[in-house]
This record gives sequence, C-alpha cells and structure tokens, in this order.
Amino acid sequence: QVQFVESGGGLVQPGGSLRLSCAASGSFFKIYNMGWYRQAPGKERELVAHITVRGIINYADSVKGRFTISKDNAKNTMYLQMNSLKPEDTAVYHCNVGSWGSTIVFGSWGQGTQVTVSS
Repeated sequence: QVQFVESGGGLVQPGGSLRLSCAASGSFFKIYNMGWYRQAPGKERELVAHITVRGIINYADSVKGRFTISKDNAKNTMYLQMNSLKPEDTAVYHCNVGSWGSTIVFGSWGQGTQVTVSS
C-alpha cells in the first residue's frame, strides 16, 4: 500500500511562505491525480489544490493566487508552495489521491504536516 510522507510545515508569521513536500513510493504521480488537503481543528477537511496526471491544476478559492501545486515525477514528489500565508491557513496538510471537487480520497492518510500561521 502506498505511503505518503508529508513534510515542510512549521510556524510562520502572517505573510510568510512555506513549501510542503509529499513523497510517495514508485512512479505514483505519473498514475494518479493528486490533491493537497487540509483540516483545521473543528473544521471539515478541505481540498485546497489538485493536479492531474496530465498537469491540469485547480485551486480552492481560499488559496487561489497564493498557493502553487507542482510535482516532480522523476523524484516521486509533489509540492505545495504557500505564499502570503494567513492565520486561517493554519491546519494539518495532507496529500492523497483524489478528484477535484471532492474530499473523498483513495489512499491511506500519512501523518500530515502541521502549518501554523501566527504572529
């Protein structure tokens, strides 16, 4: 079963930036459409960015213009560049297999990476 390993989170001030990484075994990102999901305490899980096998990208309105999703198939890694971070971006971020417009996922959850935006 595929294991996702998310990294790159941390504590950052409002307006700051972070780059998250999602690593998976094998040529995973060549086969599956992938998303970055986040969940804050007391809130529902949100799909914030999505990239298809062919590179078609979509963003949630809440992050559009601030976040950039990308992937490196050769490195079996997906990224989420997050700029102009806001306190409301605070959440645990996960990557997983899924479709745009849905929070239903088809892989196992990794541990995720905590992003905290606070002054």
